[in-house]
Order: sequence, then structure tokens, then C-alpha cells
Amino acid sequence: MAKVEEKGSAYGSDDQTQDGTVDLKGRPVLRSNTGRWTACSFIVGYEVFERMAYHGIASNLVVYLTTKLHEGTVTSSNNVTNWVGTVWMAPLLGAYIADAHLGRYWTFVIASAIYLVGMSLLTLAVSLHALRPPSCGSGVKLEDCDKRASSFQVGIFYCALYIIAVGTGGTKPNISTMGADQFDDYEPKERIQKLSFFNWWMFSIFFGTLFSNTFLVYIQDRVGWTLGYGLPTVGLAISVTVFLFGTKFYRHKLPSESPFSRIAHVLVAAIRKWRVTVPDDLKELHELSLEEYSKPGKYRIDHSSSLRFLDKAAVKSGPTSPWMLCPVTQVEQTKQMVKMVPVLIASFIPSTMLAQIGTLFVKQGTTLDRKMGPDFEIPPACLSAFVTIFMLISLVLYDRYFVPAVRKYTKNPRGITLLQRLGIGLVLHTITMITACLAERKRLSVIQEKHLYGKKDKVPLTIFILLPQFALMGIADSFVETAKIEFFYDQAPEGMKSLGTSYFTTSLGIGSFLSSFILSTVSNFTKKHTHKGWILDNLNTSHFDYYYLFLAVLTFLNFFFFLVVAKYYVYNADLRGSEGEFAMETLPNKSISALDGTVESKTSLIS
Repeated sequence: MAKVEEKGSAYGSDDQTQDGTVDLKGRPVLRSNTGRWTACSFIVGYEVFERMAYHGIASNLVVYLTTKLHEGTVTSSNNVTNWVGTVWMAPLLGAYIADAHLGRYWTFVIASAIYLVGMSLLTLAVSLHALRPPSCGSGVKLEDCDKRASSFQVGIFYCALYIIAVGTGGTKPNISTMGADQFDDYEPKERIQKLSFFNWWMFSIFFGTLFSNTFLVYIQDRVGWTLGYGLPTVGLAISVTVFLFGTKFYRHKLPSESPFSRIAHVLVAAIRKWRVTVPDDLKELHELSLEEYSKPGKYRIDHSSSLRFLDKAAVKSGPTSPWMLCPVTQVEQTKQMVKMVPVLIASFIPSTMLAQIGTLFVKQGTTLDRKMGPDFEIPPACLSAFVTIFMLISLVLYDRYFVPAVRKYTKNPRGITLLQRLGIGLVLHTITMITACLAERKRLSVIQEKHLYGKKDKVPLTIFILLPQFALMGIADSFVETAKIEFFYDQAPEGMKSLGTSYFTTSLGIGSFLSSFILSTVSNFTKKHTHKGWILDNLNTSHFDYYYLFLAVLTFLNFFFFLVVAKYYVYNADLRGSEGEFAMETLPNKSISALDGTVESKTSLIS
């Protein structure tokens, strides 16, 4: 990782961070010996090993469910996406606990212990004779095996999976947010360093994922599931250890009132006072004193013109309870979270496309010629490595070449805005699904030509015909996923950063559940209204090509919805007014107490 030069000021009050960060004991921290890339190196190191652990389970899970638990195409695919959906939705609870009660560090540490318990139990479930499914022996074909796992064995396996989901609920929304917290937005050099953090964050994710999609998948396919799941468990233990080693370097944001309750207060107050007129003089709106915002971790946000209906919550009329009267800053925090919801909705379909990688894309590969040389067969899930490889390549090229070149013309340090980057990814998703459709049509044409309609007939077509769709998905997600996580963090107000990050995980969770719903609906509908149905347990008589084309149309329509959302989205503290998506991006318009007790405006343009 390229390490940005870090030079701290002389020790003293001038060297203290200005963003309210503290150490674990709640004391102000010095900028020169905490945070920045020194702290982030431990956090990024954790993420490499943790992603190796998670994807060591997720990448090949559909194969385990098919070969060991004997689940069909739709059932196994849906069980994978339902579990993945739970993994990504659980961070909503983790974000709440971190922001309102325990803080990010302790929420993360406790959740990591739960995560490790789940991984250990899963390893035992595929290792111990009493817990693992019975085997028919190496000489018996899968379709001829009549031995099935007991309800107890299946229950233990899924129990372990969902314990992992609970653990990730506390780690996912807090680890990336904690990494971004290591950079002080009120120190120019650190603010610039932070712009590259999420690119390197995604790079670390993809590096760990690449290892799991190649080495671990091969171990699971050729050696066995005991070692294949045992190694990710050890990897997770290493990742937690790496994180704990960096404890003395971390900066921490103090927990505050639950962001959910603060948002609920504003929404309820605005609805209850829907007949109240907002005064022309904004000074008449309720706001806390400047002294209140001089406290560490307190931030004042100036009034904005967006979502004016919510301003009613700050109008002084009637009772003054939190459910009837809210300060302007609290109203603005709510506005910032609410106005991201349309972007969140527009990100559901892209997450559905992402869910195809570990389900139907892998299923396709099981029917093709996987030989590489006379004695080596590539496991189908290994093709997922090409998603990671092309993500890594795309991120490096984007960060090192595209951004500097485009920055000269746009004057934006990011090169292009976050929603523009997301939009490019959505277009690439459509192209990816069309490519997948064409590859599937080629596979079906060979099946028809050779009359290979048996459930276990191998199609004499190289598995690498699927490479373009995996590669394109990797390029697309280097735009989509990086833009999403940075957008939801950057546009969330202080005190709600974990909730903002959980928007990112929520989009992946709902996208996974949506994938299960769409797959089941299309499967059931086409079985009733077409000759055979599009998605069957026998992949050689299925029509994945029709399904991929349907997904291409769906993502294309979603792109037009996204364009409408992007056109009317106004970035925080956009001083040029509501000029839509292509207006400049800015930092939130906030005020923070200076260390000498005075209040100084910290509104800053990024471009």
C-alpha cells in the first residue's frame, strides 16, 4: 500500500484532533501519534484476513449445499442468498449498538468473538462424524447416493452459518467506519489522505477474497471441507489478533444518542406539526446554544433548503418535548440520512446482480469442461477469482491514472463525483448480464448439437467461456461497490457514520433477498406458463439465457431510475444550491468548537 507522508505538528493543543476523536479512555488524542495510515494498516490488515475467512465460506457454499446436503438449483441458490442477505442486513443492529451504546471498538471486539464461535462451529459441522452429512463413498455418483443428512446435522450447519451472520453484523458497519475515523476532516492533509482510504479499503477486501476464491476453493474441492473451512477459521483468528495489536493507535468517536431515535424524533415532530408554517427568518427556528456545540464530539450543521417539510420539527410552537421540538442540527442530520434513501433503493438491483456470482454463475461452471492440462481441473467457484482480479486491476488504474487525468478538467479531487462513478458501474452491470446471456446461449447450442440433455452430462465447452462475465462483473463492481461505501459514509452526518455505512450493507442484504425472490418467482412462473421452465435442477434443460436477459432488462430500467435520483440529489453543503447531481461535491457544512473554546465555521469545499 502506498503510504502517504505523515507529519504531525509539535505536541500540544495544536496537535490534538479537531473532530472530537478520543482514546479508549475518553481522553483527547494527539494527531502525531494516532490514527492516519499507521492505525489504518492494522485495520486494513484485519480486513484482508477477514475477507479470506468470509469468502472462504461464501464462495463455494452453493457447491456444498448441492453435493453434501443434496439441495436443488433454486433451493441451494436461495439458501445462499438468504444467508448472504442476513449477513448484510445484520449490520443495522450493529450500527445501532455502536452509535448509541458501546462505541465502534467494543461493538467490533464483541462481535468478532461471536463471529469466531460461528466459524469454529461450522468447521466442526463439516469435520466431526456425528455432525457432518454421511458419505456414500468416492465411487458413488451424487445422483445415486441415497444417504441424506439428518435434521440435526442440517440444523447445526445452518445454526453455525447464522451465528456467523450475527457476528458480521457487529463487524461490518464498524470496521470500515472506524478506518475512516482515523483521518481528521479538519486537517487538510488528513482530509486528502482520506479520499484514497476507501479505494485501498476495497483493495484489501479484494486481495483477501482472491486468496479464498483460488486457494481455499481448490482445497475444498480437491482436499476436503474440513481443511477448507478450518483455514478460514484460523484466518479469522489471525485477523482479530492483527486488529487488537493496533489498539493503542486508534482514534475513537464517542457513542451518542441512538441515530434511530434522533431521526424518529424529527419525523414524528414534523408530521405532528404538519399544519405549522415555517418562518421566513430561520433564526426563529429552534437550535441549541453555541456552548453546547463546543463540547467534544458535538457538531453544528447549518440549515439547508432541502426537504423543507422536516423544518417543521424545529418550529417553536406548543410542547417542547423531543417528540415535538428538535434543534436545526438534528433536523439537518435527519435530512442527510433521508435524502440518501432513494440512492439506497437504486442500489438494490446492482446488489442483486452481484448475488449471481456465487450462485448461478458457479452452477453454470459445474456443467462445463474444467480441465487445465491432463491432470488438473479448476473448481467452478475459482472463476470468482477473476471478479477479484479485475476489481483489483480496475481500482489501481482508476486511482492512479483515471482520477489524476480527469481531475485536471473537473477540479474534483475524486476525478468524478461518487454518483457518476456509481452510474458507470450500473451501465457495466447491464453489459455484464447481456454477456452472460450470450455465453449461456453458446452453452445451450453445444448441448443441442451434442444431445447432452442428461442432468450430469458434461458439456464439451471450456469453462473459460464464462470468463468475460466474471471479468466484467469485477470491473463493474470496482465502480459500484467502492462508490456506494464511500458515498454512504461521506454523506452521513457526524454521529451517524455507522448508520451511513450500514446503508451500504443494507443494499447488499436487500439485494440478496431480492435475488432469492426474483429467482423463485421466475422459476415458479415459467414452470406454470412455459413448456419446461427456465430454472430447473437439470441445468442442461434450463434456460439461464432467458433469465440473464430478464436481469439485463431489469438493471437497464433501474439505471433510468438512478438517473432521476442522481439528477435531484444535492450533496451536503452544496453552496451553489440545488443544481442536481453534477454540481460540485462538498464536505458537510458543520461548525465545531475550536480548542480554545470559540466556535469556528469549518465549511470547506472539496472541489
